[in-house]
Amino acid sequence: MALYQFRATNADGQINKGQVEALHELDLEAQLKRVGLFLISAKALAGRRRMVKRMPRREVIDFFFQLEMLVRAGVPILTALGDLRDESESPNSRDLASGLFEKIEAGSTFGEAVAVYPGVFSPTVISLIRSGEVTGQLPDVLKEIVRSLKWQDEMAAQTKKLLMYPSFVMVVIGGVVFFLMIYLVPQLVGFLKNMGQGIPLQTRLLIGLSQFFVDYWWLILASPPVLVMAMLALSAAFPGVRYRLHQAQLGIPFVGPILKKMILARFADTFALMYRTGIPLIEGLVYCQEISSNVVIQQAVRRARERVINGAALSESFAAEMLFPSLVIRMLKVGESTGALDSALNNISYFYTRDIDESVGKVQAMIEPALTVLMGLILGWIMLAVLGPIYDTISKMKT
Repeated sequence: MALYQFRATNADGQINKGQVEALHELDLEAQLKRVGLFLISAKALAGRRRMVKRMPRREVIDFFFQLEMLVRAGVPILTALGDLRDESESPNSRDLASGLFEKIEAGSTFGEAVAVYPGVFSPTVISLIRSGEVTGQLPDVLKEIVRSLKWQDEMAAQTKKLLMYPSFVMVVIGGVVFFLMIYLVPQLVGFLKNMGQGIPLQTRLLIGLSQFFVDYWWLILASPPVLVMAMLALSAAFPGVRYRLHQAQLGIPFVGPILKKMILARFADTFALMYRTGIPLIEGLVYCQEISSNVVIQQAVRRARERVINGAALSESFAAEMLFPSLVIRMLKVGESTGALDSALNNISYFYTRDIDESVGKVQAMIEPALTVLMGLILGWIMLAVLGPIYDTISKMKT
């Protein structure tokens, strides 16, 4: 099939422009007639329209924001997508809007059209859009999706902020140590051995460690990526290994509790969003289970959902899992008793979001001096091991 750019008119004489895949111009004309359009001109474009498989979160947020503004202003969804296709500055957004336009023009609903792009739209977003279409609340649902995606983007930025600095400093420390062991220490070894006196224990240890670096530098450099790849392979192949790794992730000092709060905050935000848009409680828990990035929490949500299916109260179902803090259980009880579960869940998300901001700042304030001290200890030991024998020799010469 070829991709055609066309100009057509409807029964009222309005001009429509767009792009459609067709076998030839007669097929294109037949497709347009089925939707009440009459072909004026057509031009075959080189190649086929690119199928959007992935989009950065920022572009998805911008796409939904513009679409929500147009739909809320009363613009029909098909016309809104046509405007985005013709005017968007992002190639991804243009191709996505064009693909959705064609699907809806061919008779699909908006929910069915977005389901064709699983790499762009998550199952949660697809379910929310379908619910918004059924209830007639599509503008409100799109607004909530934009808010939720922005919040998720902020949480991702907090995670990077938490992990990037210590990772960078550890790489710098590793590079400095590698340089000292490979280049500097070997140059001093000959001098130390020719001084004609006994070499202290710490100096012998330094020389042995330096020799190991010189002989097996390739093994040292290859070990970290190989270990990471091996752990990822084992995690993908064995669910038990993946569970243990995710359990250990939550137990990392200082960092683990923050990661847990991020996961629980996203769980509460997504659950509140789905509940507010009319998605059934059990179905909402299924999606919340899927968006939880940690297997330990995923299985806890699954077990809680099974208890709800068997007739237990929501708060009791989660209380049976020792993983969820008392704040979560208390807010769920308040939501059940007042009938405002979405507001209670939003309170959980708000509390954890604010707590995450403060915790990240505290951890960074602790990590910086700790890594500085570590760097100082490593360099101090090397300097002591190198300069110690030299100082002893100078002292003997004076006496």
